[in-house]
Amino acid sequence: MKIALVGYGKMGKTIEQIALSRGHEIVSIIDINNPEDFQSDAFKSADVAIEFTTPATAFNNYMKCFEAGVPVVSGTTGWLDRLDEVKQICEKEGKTFFYASNFSVGVNIFFALNKYLAKIMNNFPSYDVRMTEVHHIHKLDAPSGTAITLAEGVIENLDRKDRWTLETAEKPTDLPIHAIREGEVPGIHEIIYESEADTISIKHDAKSRAGFALGAVIAAEFTAGKKGFLGMNDLFHF
Repeated sequence: MKIALVGYGKMGKTIEQIALSRGHEIVSIIDINNPEDFQSDAFKSADVAIEFTTPATAFNNYMKCFEAGVPVVSGTTGWLDRLDEVKQICEKEGKTFFYASNFSVGVNIFFALNKYLAKIMNNFPSYDVRMTEVHHIHKLDAPSGTAITLAEGVIENLDRKDRWTLETAEKPTDLPIHAIREGEVPGIHEIIYESEADTISIKHDAKSRAGFALGAVIAAEFTAGKKGFLGMNDLFHF
């Protein structure tokens, strides 16, 4: 498969290594210094583009990929206020877009576990719930996209919570997320249920970027030849 990389930071370089190890070809690499390459024949020859950039540039990158006729797999977070626009473009114009707030296989198992636990805890109102997430100092958005996905999973299944908030709960129905930025932490997410009697928590601790990168390449393999808006539920059937 021919893959284009949009964004060539630490994640992009890790994706490149894993893609090559799985027998794929990197036909184009676009970073901040060569945006004109979106119009290149090399980029247009790609079966799929894998995009990991910044919240400020992500949506523009998607539009350039669509203009070039290249399907997109993206793990950039912090731009979701425009998610509906991307979904509409996929539906109306037949474009292909695969989005995940986190491509790690382990994290997606964690997403499913989080929803299941919330369903159980819905019957036990004596437990309040909060979240903590830790990432490296270079991460621009807070809370993380993964934390937001986890919070949405709780809110969907726990009647006593109706929104997430950053750091402080303003009312009892808020789910507070404590976001920490330190060192080079790949990502730690913990959901904590607490009552007067005890504490129940589940936690995912990423050891490196390799798990995210592998998941992105697997998603690219899955996306090739498909149409529409896709996600990890389509890939793993959770």
